[in-house]
Amino acid sequence: MSNGQWYPPEWPARIRALASGELTAVTPRRAATVMLLRDGLPDRPAPGPAVHMLRRSASMAFAGGAYAYPGGGVDPRDDDHLVRWAGPAPEDWAVRLGVATATEAQAVVCAAVRETYEEAGVLLAGPTADTVVSDTTGADWEADREALVDRTLSFADFLDRRGLVLRSDLLGAWARWITPEFEPRRYDTWFFVAALPEGQRTRNASSEADRTVWIRPADAVEGYDRGELLMMPPTVATLRALLPYGTAVEALEAAASQDLTPVLAQARMEGDALVLSWPGHEEFTKHVPSTETPGASGGDPA
Repeated sequence: MSNGQWYPPEWPARIRALASGELTAVTPRRAATVMLLRDGLPDRPAPGPAVHMLRRSASMAFAGGAYAYPGGGVDPRDDDHLVRWAGPAPEDWAVRLGVATATEAQAVVCAAVRETYEEAGVLLAGPTADTVVSDTTGADWEADREALVDRTLSFADFLDRRGLVLRSDLLGAWARWITPEFEPRRYDTWFFVAALPEGQRTRNASSEADRTVWIRPADAVEGYDRGELLMMPPTVATLRALLPYGTAVEALEAAASQDLTPVLAQARMEGDALVLSWPGHEEFTKHVPSTETPGASGGDPA
């Protein structure tokens, strides 16, 4: 059985158009996504941390039905100099993330924390540099979350009104993937890991997802390999990278040694066949004959 790699049918035509000069690559928008981890599952005593994933609604034009992590694009206000901050300084994050300025690094880290709250209801922030909020439920919290989603409230103003500081030390940078040049919507995405704060609970707060699940990376990978779970290459690659770690803390400690060299798909023609590959990730290489109609199917981790 084929695996559950998401592969849209329009890719070959777009790749050929890019190669012929008929298509111009768009500039990728910066984005961040977070692999939330917790140790164990109540109904499954198997070792290893579980990761929080959401399934994109089947109606979504991009990767509908695919499993992913909470995340999204950088808000222009995420680089606000008034953001209340704790942990490694933006200057240090700039070095780690491979960006030119502290302002750019702050925006990426802010996007990671903000999007996790917007889509999963989990907030990596606290009243002080060594505390974290334990409860983000209630009508007032939900009103603020919705205001963040519709961009009537900036993340800096949200933290200020709540008297909170962003806990950048609760994040570990894990990987960086850039959407292929032939895609109409492109993202330069940093993947982070973080442990679920004590007292907080995830929920499906995203309008783009039809379900969420806590699943062990090994189970998610097995579901993908069997063709039962639909995923994009960055999701599968990061799940496989989590397999060696027995706890959330181990994964967070390992983040500092992860390679953040950007991964960008490459495409070439071999005769009439199209070859699509991701450097360093040979498992995702696709050979597409000119007569093939690509696609993938996926199911649930039930």
